[in-house]
Amino acid sequence: MIAQLTGLVAQRNEASCVIDVNGVGYLVHASSRTLAALPDRATLLTEMQVREDAITLFGFAQSEERDWFRLLTTVQGVGGRVALNILSTLSSRDLVAAIAAGDKASLGRANGVGPKLAARLATELRDKVGGMPAGAGLAVPGAAMPTGSPAGDAVSALTNLGYRRPETEAAVHRATERLGTDTTLDALIREGLKELAR
Repeated sequence: MIAQLTGLVAQRNEASCVIDVNGVGYLVHASSRTLAALPDRATLLTEMQVREDAITLFGFAQSEERDWFRLLTTVQGVGGRVALNILSTLSSRDLVAAIAAGDKASLGRANGVGPKLAARLATELRDKVGGMPAGAGLAVPGAAMPTGSPAGDAVSALTNLGYRRPETEAAVHRATERLGTDTTLDALIREGLKELAR
């Protein structure tokens, strides 16, 4: 199992690069985010997939991206290339928000992700995003805000403005973390709107 490579970036194109490690060139497939950030001499974390017809290396600049890759490839229909397309299209934060909100349109922006696969991603990963990088602390559907509290009232107010409930819960949760639990309803709504606008 190859877990990491350090060497010179000998070649790169839009979907892969060649890392020269002491004269041996390793072809590594990576997201556009990772490829854009590669210096001339790089260290990449890798995930190796072995099939009957191929051994493929996938590279990641950060462990966060590798964790997401591993989670995405647990969904039926998501192979390594599709997972990289998703990671090229959506940041970790956007990915968490899209899954938590069931936003199939955002997930479907990635090459190779049709409506059925986007729905499967949203459904199968919904309960798992809270523990993922950029997902810790995000409200996930099912963890409703208590009614009668400023946070619950802020969620209700933002939902009445036309925002979807999972998105408003996540926004209000982040606002509450930033402002503190003793903040006013007005401040939570204002901060929640800023979060939703991002």
